[in-house]
Amino acid sequence: MGDAEKIVDGVYLIGGPGVSHFQDATVFIVECGSELVMIDSGSPKGFSLLQDNMAGLDLDPARITALVLTHCHVDHIGCAKSFRDAFGCRIIAHELDADAIETGDDVLTAASWYGTHLPHTPVDRRLTGEHEVLSFGTDEIHCLHTPGHTPGSIALYLDRNGQRVLFGQDIHGPFTPEFASDLAQWRDSMEKLLSLEADILCEGHFGIFFGPEKVRRYIQGYLDQYAGQ
Repeated sequence: MGDAEKIVDGVYLIGGPGVSHFQDATVFIVECGSELVMIDSGSPKGFSLLQDNMAGLDLDPARITALVLTHCHVDHIGCAKSFRDAFGCRIIAHELDADAIETGDDVLTAASWYGTHLPHTPVDRRLTGEHEVLSFGTDEIHCLHTPGHTPGSIALYLDRNGQRVLFGQDIHGPFTPEFASDLAQWRDSMEKLLSLEADILCEGHFGIFFGPEKVRRYIQGYLDQYAGQ
């Protein structure tokens, strides 16, 4: 297991491949004054490891007031109910993935891929717009609807210390009928992300990309890979 790390002031990687449980997608914490916002929550088996990593960064999980889920797949949301039950945080997700999250649909949540099961997980706030802004004290986290990988996929971004930090998560896919994927929608979503001109990209499985050129190249690379499909 690797180390949790600070990405930029008040933004931390606390979970993911080599950082927490091997099935975890990346998990992030954003410090907004006295509140913590969690972005995704890893697989169902990573709960204690994520807490340990937070402790190593002197982050108290009791400060988590919101847990934003980027889409409905179990490697991203498996511990959401555990965090809600333990610390009382609100779960936020897009309405087009919310039903799968709440019912624990084994196919739509990819639980069957991982040989696991997602518990029925309440969604306290359903995002409905193309662009919604979540306010935490004086901080704002922007949520963009970016369908393609799943119907209710979202990307998040915030501006911190003059840098735009983008939580793009599963830019790379995969795209399958089981997930109700849509490549045409995904292409439009990637163009939205490119237009943000982010300085830092926090991706769901392949790490952190620093610098606008590396961010652009990563996203454009997948657009080129899937061109014509």
